[in-house]
Order: sequence, then structure tokens, then C-alpha cells
Amino acid sequence: MLFHMWRSRSVFVTVIGCFVLLLTISFGFRVLAQNHFTSPEHLNTVTAQAPNLGRHFQELGLEGSILIYDLNKNRTYEHNPQRNATAMLPGSTFKIFNAMVALETGVIPDDVTVFTWDGIKRPIEAWNHDTNLRQAFKDSTVWFYQVLARRAGHQRMQKFIDQVGYGNRQIGTAEDIDRFWLQGPLEISPKAQIQFLQRLYRNNLPFSQRTMDLVKDIMVREQTPEYTLRGKTGWLNSTKPELGWFVGYLEQNKNVYFFATTIDMGKPSDAPLRIEITRRSLKDLGLL
Repeated sequence: MLFHMWRSRSVFVTVIGCFVLLLTISFGFRVLAQNHFTSPEHLNTVTAQAPNLGRHFQELGLEGSILIYDLNKNRTYEHNPQRNATAMLPGSTFKIFNAMVALETGVIPDDVTVFTWDGIKRPIEAWNHDTNLRQAFKDSTVWFYQVLARRAGHQRMQKFIDQVGYGNRQIGTAEDIDRFWLQGPLEISPKAQIQFLQRLYRNNLPFSQRTMDLVKDIMVREQTPEYTLRGKTGWLNSTKPELGWFVGYLEQNKNVYFFATTIDMGKPSDAPLRIEITRRSLKDLGLL
């Protein structure tokens, strides 16, 4: 009798023990599963993490900034946000605006009309010959765009600056008409450059469709079956340190990416790095 009772109790304890063991294993597995499961939201956050654009400046030993705006995603990628909000001399990036004013006012009828070189030798050989609007944009020929500004005149230039709301809207006196974008007082931030370029892309500026289309065509730097890259460089030697710009936009994958890059330039060999940093940063976004 006692033997049977002892065996029954042993069986009961064994059954209870097995049940507890099963619960423990099951609970433990569930805890492990929860600890190692990554939610889709977390995966999306990690995937969408912004690239470190600052490393390109560090690798090249440069101080500067870059701002890229993805139109479809309404998302901004940037390095040095404080500098991106700081107004600076636009330099030759102002040729985009200057060209539109010249075409709109009839100062120049088209992109192929040639202006005669004044015979003054300048340090960049490409500037020392007759040229037209398109070629002068590509070569960044300062004297050509100074002639355009003088012919447009202070009053008309100020009117368009005010209508567009370009930068700080200051172009100085009539005597400053051919240098206000090179020596001041006109200034614009990289962030404002992006806003201006968006308005140009959307044809939302106080210029005719013909004028905007022609300038957008002049801005094309690269065109392939996959993408179109438009832009304009700038280089100011009136600042210390000298300032380099590259602004524009990339059309790719049925989307538009606007960019504004600035660098402090210590030597002429730094000039190509304005474009190099921009290209590297766009590649970080899976472009080009």
C-alpha cells in the first residue's frame, strides 16, 4: 500500500516537473524570440539613416558645407547646417540669375550672340577672346557677365532682385552694377540657393518660359540616359579664405535633387574639389 502511494506521488511529481520544465522552455524561447526580433519600423529607420557627408571634407582636408534636398521625399541631407544658413557672396553662381535678366530685358537676344572681347588680358586664358552667353557660362567669363549687368542697368537689376527675393536683395549703388555679386553687398546662403533653384526648376520665377528654359539648358553639365546634371560653380578671391561654390540640381529616377556646396579654398588646385565633394555626396545617396 505504501509502495503504491509512493509510486503515485513520484509519478505526480514527475508529471508536475515535466509541466514546469515545458513552461520554462516555452517561456524562455518566447523571451529569446522577443529579444532577437527587429521591428520593421526599426529596420526602416536604420535603412533611411543619413550618410555622413562630412567625411568627404575631412578626407580632402577642407572646411565647407553641403546641402542636398530630395524633392520627392521632402528630405534634406547636409553637413555644417550653421554654414548652410549663413549668407555669403554668390560669386559666379549669380550668372544663373544674371543670364535670365539679360535675356528677359533683351540685353542679349539669345545664347549664341557674340560679344567682342575688350582686348584686356586676364589670368584665365579662356576669357581672352570673343564669346557668347552659353560659352561664357561654361568658362565662367567674368567680363562678359559684367557687360550684361551694365547693359541691364541698376534699376532693372534691382527690380528683378526684389521680385525674386534673391539673397539679401542688396546690389549697392549704380557704380556697383558690375561687381555687387563679386565684392558685395549681395549675399545669399546655401539654403536660399536651394530655394531659388527650386523655383527655377518649377518655372516659378518672374521670367518668361523661354528665358527659364534657355538658362536651364545652358546649365546642363552632364546628360546621360540615366540622369541630367545642371549646375554652376563660383570662386571668390575677394574673401579670406577664398570661397568656392557649386550649386545646381540632378534629375534622376523621376526625382530631383538640389544641391549647394561651399568650400574654403587655400589654393587653385582646390577648385575641382567643389565638384568632387558634390559628386561623392550624391553617390552616397545611390545617385550618378
